[in-house]
Amino acid sequence: MGQYQIGQENRRYNPEALVKYFRFRPWLVWGRILTIIWFFSGFVLGMKSDEWLGKAEQNQPLRATQLRKIITRLGPTFIKVGQALSTRPDLIRKDFLEELIKLQDQLPPYSNAIAFQTIEKELGRPLEEVYSEITPNPVAAASLGQVYQARLHSGEEVAVKVQRPNLRPVLNLDLYLMRWAAGWLAPWLPLNLGHDLQTIVDEFGTKLFEEIDYFNEGRNAEKFATNFRDDPRVKVPAIYWRYTSDRVLTLEWINGFKLTDTQSIKQAGLDQNKLIEIGVTSGLKQLLEYGFFHADPHPGNLFATVDGQMAYIDFGMMDQLTEEMKETLVDALVHLVNQDYIELAEDYVKLGFLAPNTDIRPIVPALEAVLTNAMGASVSSLNFKTITDSFSELMYEYPFRVPAKFALIIRSLVTQEGIALSLNPDFKIVEVAYPYIAKRLLKGETPPLRRRLLNLLFKNGKFQWERLEDLIAIARADNSFDLLPTAQMGLQFLLSEEGQYLRQQLLLALTEDDRLHTAEVQSLWNLIKDELQPNRLFDVALGALSDFSKERTAAILPVFNAFNGKSGK
Repeated sequence: MGQYQIGQENRRYNPEALVKYFRFRPWLVWGRILTIIWFFSGFVLGMKSDEWLGKAEQNQPLRATQLRKIITRLGPTFIKVGQALSTRPDLIRKDFLEELIKLQDQLPPYSNAIAFQTIEKELGRPLEEVYSEITPNPVAAASLGQVYQARLHSGEEVAVKVQRPNLRPVLNLDLYLMRWAAGWLAPWLPLNLGHDLQTIVDEFGTKLFEEIDYFNEGRNAEKFATNFRDDPRVKVPAIYWRYTSDRVLTLEWINGFKLTDTQSIKQAGLDQNKLIEIGVTSGLKQLLEYGFFHADPHPGNLFATVDGQMAYIDFGMMDQLTEEMKETLVDALVHLVNQDYIELAEDYVKLGFLAPNTDIRPIVPALEAVLTNAMGASVSSLNFKTITDSFSELMYEYPFRVPAKFALIIRSLVTQEGIALSLNPDFKIVEVAYPYIAKRLLKGETPPLRRRLLNLLFKNGKFQWERLEDLIAIARADNSFDLLPTAQMGLQFLLSEEGQYLRQQLLLALTEDDRLHTAEVQSLWNLIKDELQPNRLFDVALGALSDFSKERTAAILPVFNAFNGKSGK
């Protein structure tokens, strides 16, 4: 089994094959290990010598550049880690951050001659037959490939992405070493931290191999575009399949600015807060609506267009959530807001953060203490980093673990929040996330969402009037939210067989404690009356009643008769 075989023929990540191959080639393994140790030991010794000589501050720019060069020389696996760190201004000090940002699209290119030969070989025709013009040098160089700007003979302006040569052998060796290191470290770590360490490496390896399959990336882009076809704020480039292969991808050219280029964004008159809102909302849609999410949203992959759109340009690393997982994520958010920590602990079991046989009783008080503290006096003070930092405290004391699937989700969320922080240091994810979640629940397009809305509005059997007001007020923070379609859907649901329980609960809520809750109803009416104009309200009622049968009318009459009897007291 030669290196050519494992490097070139294996199109998918196969950890078993790697173990068999490298077990009998220790010279390759130890050569790579010594290279990694040599580079990083020099960096660490340099940092220490700066401290001993009192030159730490003076040499900071030098050490930051040194670190970037080490990561670059060690190749794509290390560059991916550096890219992730480059999106965290709250974790990495500024001088190092400025250098790591260069890993997003300012990496050293490889030979243009080799790149053009790759295009001709992959597409099976001379370069001039494919493109009427192409830049002589790449416009961007990334960890796995480099990009040229070109024009098709039909006139369309395109980006041509060409993969780096001999990529698979390098990735295979690094992933083998990462997997070996994970297996060696796992027994020395707390059980919960070491539990899925190799699985997380395998998940990363699988996604990395998917990322270097450009056919796969093209299909991902089209699926992503289909999901966001009704959202004009999100831009996805078209794929030109005729000029695409496993190692060459031709796609629509996007004119715009990197999200970290705040100066250009301001000069273009674009609203940074609006861009943050688009980014966070589209991220939530990916996770909670479509279940198909971008697992590598670093700033080199995201652009602000001159029209104020958010453009995604790289779809190599994507992942899919099951319907059950999406629903459980919404449940966890509802239970967090409700501070129902027993149910939240059960959600963690369903999501795989706790083993199925875990006794959650001792965990619930700790969960309550940590998350209540993380949320602070106000929900508006919450951010994702606060939650992850607080959660990491629990992982050392209780049997929490990070499932491989969620390692990518957490990376995606942390990265997106890091991008938002670079645009606005005062950004709070809840300010954008809450209106989106409130709208999703109030619209209640599906039975599961309607059930979750009921769970949110009823606590311990009592209707939460203030929570309904808060949901409406939060949803209306988004100017695009129209209450009328929600009111029509709500009325239809209320009059349906499915809404029988809600009718009974609303009746009990209105007459709770043997009195009519007119003050709460009046307060709610004052909140929504401006939107519910008589003519629009009449249309809503007609729409809701249009398919209302005599049988269903008879079914709800006893409820209204009971309500009238009680109100007459």
